[in-house]
Amino acid sequence: MYDWINNESALTAWVSARPVPAIIGLDTEFMRTDTFFAKLALVQAEIGGHTALIDAPALNGHAALAARLSDPHTLCVMHSASEDLEALTPLLPAGPARLFDTQIAAAMTGFGAGLSYQKLVAALLGVDLPKGETRSDWLRRPLSSAQLEYAAQDVEHLPQVHALLAQKLAALGRSDWLAEDSQRLVDKVCHAKPDEQPQRAFPRAAEWPREAQALLRRVLRWREASARALDKPRSWILDDARALDLAAQPPRDADDLFERCKGLRALRSPQRSELFELLRMPLTDADLDLAPIPPPLTGTQRRAVTTMRDAVTAIAQALDIPEGLLCPRRHLEALVGEGIWPLALEGWRKPLLHDALMAHLPV
Repeated sequence: MYDWINNESALTAWVSARPVPAIIGLDTEFMRTDTFFAKLALVQAEIGGHTALIDAPALNGHAALAARLSDPHTLCVMHSASEDLEALTPLLPAGPARLFDTQIAAAMTGFGAGLSYQKLVAALLGVDLPKGETRSDWLRRPLSSAQLEYAAQDVEHLPQVHALLAQKLAALGRSDWLAEDSQRLVDKVCHAKPDEQPQRAFPRAAEWPREAQALLRRVLRWREASARALDKPRSWILDDARALDLAAQPPRDADDLFERCKGLRALRSPQRSELFELLRMPLTDADLDLAPIPPPLTGTQRRAVTTMRDAVTAIAQALDIPEGLLCPRRHLEALVGEGIWPLALEGWRKPLLHDALMAHLPV
């Protein structure tokens, strides 16, 4: 059973009736097909055996639920929380005070990487959950009974799943690992700022002249700001291929820009004018004060990454955790390319990995 909540006073009453401290099972349904920001359609919450389905678009605010989730006495349990945290940003901009991500916990306790909620519930509880409403239109009203039942079941089992995974983590001595990674996820999603050096993600431009790299950064930062302001996907403003093309070979005139940007759904006349002026403006000292794009790894460096990867594989197998959870390849490439221990490998990972990886770092 569940309570359907479509006004703020009902939400306040429902939350007030629930005990403190508490474990809150939380999930969301949202849509993001033609927007930059997710459109929150439904929030599902489970506290003490009671489930609420909260009609997010109908509420002017979610203060009572946000206050409870911000309380350090509350543990918020979610599965694969990254996108849900992003969708919840208008309700909970700083994220929950404490998060327990059951997908990460499952990976740390021998269930493998990226396990779906349905498979985890089946493995732990022997319950088969419906999958038919995964791609529903969650902004449609009224929601069907099948949609509502699907949404409710997404949180009804979270307390039991949490209890079993918490017990396994404690037995393995990995409770702190989960707390650290869950908080890292909250920080990554809720406290992230637009990248000031987005050109570094484009290795194809590593050999470009400094001026062209600076222009690429200017274009990418403009794209990010425009996508947020217009609430449109980045690729609708300017896709990666055209961003590279325009920075490498700026348009001769406005007509040239128009021809080269045909088909971009959110690049209208005002945006094209902005982009054209941006491409024409002389570079300043501030523009040229940019971080260089990491060059492709040399043969020696690639061999070092392979050797490090083998070391990561051996450690991960000994711990019965996925290699990608322990150390994604991109962190090895960053370590080899820059010679600096990655921040992402601090915490519980460092004592497991540091000596084994640094032994293979090219001099």
